Amino acid sequence: MIRYIDDLQLTGKRVFIRVDFNVPLEGRRVTDDTRIREALPTIRRALEMGGKVILASHLGRPKGADPKLSTVLVAEKLAELLGGKHEVIHADDCVGDNVKKQVNDLKAGQVLLLENLRFHKEEEANDEAFARELAALADVYVNDAFGTAHRAHASTAGMVPFVKEKAAGLLMRKEIEYLGDKVLRNPQKPFVAILGGSKVSDKIKVIESLLPKVDALLVGGAMAYTFLKAQGIEVGKSRVEEGDKLALAAKLLDTAKRLKTPLVLPIDHIVCADPDGKGPVRETPDQVVPADMMGLDIGPKTRAMYTQRIRDAKTVVWNGPMGRFEVDKFAEGTRSVAAAMAINKDAVTVIGGGDSAAAVEQMGYADKMSHVSTGGGASLEFLEGQPLPGIKALETK
Repeated sequence: MIRYIDDLQLTGKRVFIRVDFNVPLEGRRVTDDTRIREALPTIRRALEMGGKVILASHLGRPKGADPKLSTVLVAEKLAELLGGKHEVIHADDCVGDNVKKQVNDLKAGQVLLLENLRFHKEEEANDEAFARELAALADVYVNDAFGTAHRAHASTAGMVPFVKEKAAGLLMRKEIEYLGDKVLRNPQKPFVAILGGSKVSDKIKVIESLLPKVDALLVGGAMAYTFLKAQGIEVGKSRVEEGDKLALAAKLLDTAKRLKTPLVLPIDHIVCADPDGKGPVRETPDQVVPADMMGLDIGPKTRAMYTQRIRDAKTVVWNGPMGRFEVDKFAEGTRSVAAAMAINKDAVTVIGGGDSAAAVEQMGYADKMSHVSTGGGASLEFLEGQPLPGIKALETK
């Protein structure tokens, strides 16, 4: 069982909230504040409930303390997003006597954002002494960082047993509710999953987990060419995972057949000799890719077929683009899937983070989905049915 922030009594307590503020920076500014905005409901709730709020996050992949990856810019952006109603104090470290003093001096309505957790190698090593130091700052631990829930780090798992009370935040609750209850455990039928991206090997466990649950699994992206080649279909110069991955794709196709679950592959493609679209771009009449070409997006017949499946569904989960969507000539497949999901108002539509989340955001469909996951790797592991360390640490008997 997991408790949520609303189940706790926070008045006067030091509330340590693990957030995911791993945002892109350019010079002196945050270029995408989505992850900060997603954490606001939990931060505001903790403040309304009278808690002394301490926020902790990693930022990038620093090798030791790196001023370019300081959370100080994030603190400024957070203060702005809180509308100037709450003072945001930035700590110059995440452990140590100075930080302890800043925590003890916190007044109601103030927020303390700790320095980048990964400035200490002990964070990723899940070092117990470091975890205990973090825990010493808190009376209550709240995890709202779904994007790092698949990592057993000091701030996501190690410190939790050393804090009296623990709970999940509002964003974490939303992720568990949509990916867990509405997709994996209790999906409304028909249930359609769409998987794309470059490698079958990245999605094997997801495919194995979803095949017994879905009414159809639609495949796009470069991984489709590994499946097509495994069936003996010519794929030209398309990106294929050779060797044992072809045997694996064939095995997954056999599993789908045995379960009577349609594993649907593209029936036509958008092809070009160059992955960046330099040179003629063509549609193929069928599944075969010409010898001198590579498949870079699903074709119009496939788009129509996938759109129909999505429109008829009551639950749709999507992870991975349908083509090389960063190049506009190869973005139509990804756009058509996003549009079909956005139009289907009767369905629960869930985007499983990563590139798909970036695509729907970029194409203006994000607010038309039931839920866009904030975790790429975490959402994949969740859909695989794996226990995530950051969620498991929150469970109480």
